[in-house]
Amino acid sequence: MDLSITRADHGDQTVVHLGGEIDVYTAPVVREKLDEQIQAGRTQLVVDLTDVTFLDSTGLGVLVGRLKLTRTRGGSMRLVGKDDRVLKVFSITGLDKVFEIHPDLESALAAGHASGSNGSGEGF
Repeated sequence: MDLSITRADHGDQTVVHLGGEIDVYTAPVVREKLDEQIQAGRTQLVVDLTDVTFLDSTGLGVLVGRLKLTRTRGGSMRLVGKDDRVLKVFSITGLDKVFEIHPDLESALAAGHASGSNGSGEGF
């Protein structure tokens, strides 16, 4: 299985860094790890796809499902990615209009700070 998953907290934001291939075989592991964060109340997620080399429809489905889950809990999920092959999957499916995709981690975290400063998601 060609997949690596690490996480790091940046204040109230949690960065989940994925590497390798996200496909029918590895997507369940990605779902499980993201769900662990969401269940623990870490609903301000940044999913870093910088080191993802392949993403199929199963992987996309996991990301869409986690986006919906974070939103129902008052959170958000932003993506980081710059690999043309991975980004093309989002543009072909129209999901580049659904996800907030940033070219680097710094801009994704900054966007979270900007949107988090209005008090949304507080009070759990």
